[in-house]
Amino acid sequence: KSCCIIQKYKANAYYLNKKRGETMRINSIKLVTEMMKHGINQKELAEMSGVSRVTIGYIKNGKSCSPETLGRIAKALGVDVTEIME
Repeated sequence: KSCCIIQKYKANAYYLNKKRGETMRINSIKLVTEMMKHGINQKELAEMSGVSRVTIGYIKNGKSCSPETLGRIAKALGVDVTEIME
């Protein structure tokens, strides 16, 4: 089990330390599924993550986001970044 934790840490470190200006894409279906699991809506996720409601809407509609935004959303949902990425 510790090897899995190390692999997740390496994945998080890689994605969150990408060069400034690079963008990433969150899988809309995975995002909505996680939101439903937690019983939260777009506004609540925005408040929990510190990401604007408008940005959450753009991401749900397939727009890219920064690695920092990806990390904030994943943390708010309590998941690893790799679990919600495309």
